[in-house]
Amino acid sequence: MLPPHLLLFLFLHLLLPGMWADPEEPQVFQLLHTGLFANVSSAEVSGVALLEDVPLCALDPANWSLHFHWPWARQAAAEGDMEKLLPHYKHFLRSMVRYVQEIAQQAKLDYPLVIQIRAGCVLHPNRTSWGFIDAGEGGKDLVTFKVERQRWEPQQPSQLAVLVNRSLNSRKSVTGLLEHLLSISCPSQILILHRYGRAALERQELPVATVFARTPSPAQLLLVCRVTGFYPRSISVAWLRDGQEVPPGPDTNTSAILPNADLTYQLRSVLAVAPHDGHSYACRVRHRSLGTRSLLIPWENRSTAPTISIAIAVLLLVAAFSAGGFWWWKRRKGDQGHTGEQEFII
Repeated sequence: MLPPHLLLFLFLHLLLPGMWADPEEPQVFQLLHTGLFANVSSAEVSGVALLEDVPLCALDPANWSLHFHWPWARQAAAEGDMEKLLPHYKHFLRSMVRYVQEIAQQAKLDYPLVIQIRAGCVLHPNRTSWGFIDAGEGGKDLVTFKVERQRWEPQQPSQLAVLVNRSLNSRKSVTGLLEHLLSISCPSQILILHRYGRAALERQELPVATVFARTPSPAQLLLVCRVTGFYPRSISVAWLRDGQEVPPGPDTNTSAILPNADLTYQLRSVLAVAPHDGHSYACRVRHRSLGTRSLLIPWENRSTAPTISIAIAVLLLVAAFSAGGFWWWKRRKGDQGHTGEQEFII
């Protein structure tokens, strides 16, 4: 069984569609919790808080203490509503564990169980915002909280989703508190975090791009554009054919943006072309760190390399023969002049 902190990242793609945000776009603050319930008396809870794609702090499953990744994140947490909420954090976790065990008993669920909770808010550049809470079970959406209506709604037609939805909606005091936290406290905390961590949140790393080719078959050539080392995450990669952008289609395939160990990102874009089709190709990369400029990496058609090499070799050979002939002619002329001079002296 995977530990909870690994399960957290295993289910990120299910719980966090489109979470990565450009600072010029809406900004997302999120609390992510994963609970692994091995049996009725055992539970391990992991958690992490993120602003955009920057981890702020993590929950230690052993003692439920918070470990801040940045000094400025700790300073920001000591300001605003977070300062009042942190002392009650362990109480919230105990209540969550107890609630899951009660629901599991009522629904006669089989152990082990994996529960995910995603809570946070989105702050738009015009300072409008909206909050969210999503709960999942086993990597699947279960219920979601509609902040504007202060109601929970099921996300799947299952007995468990209906039971959890009805149970949560009956707790009116809790729904009212959640509405306040998500609508007021959360957007305010985003502004505080940006004030303390501006340098880390707005850092920029230039992308490095290379283009190379693969030949899976004699009739097909795959051009690969690898871009790595860039931050922030948002980036645009496109192929150009004879200077014109190639529209998305079956011949193009761009990977997901993946993290590097140094907290930068990477991706690959592949374009399928016919060998020797007579067109020129280039990979164009646009990123905030480049400003208004773009990286343009042309593909070097290495199939012409042997022809060029042969031509160069022939030219060198001709030059060598010419130099050798000139030297021989020069020497012969010199020998004849020397012989004539000797005969004149005698």
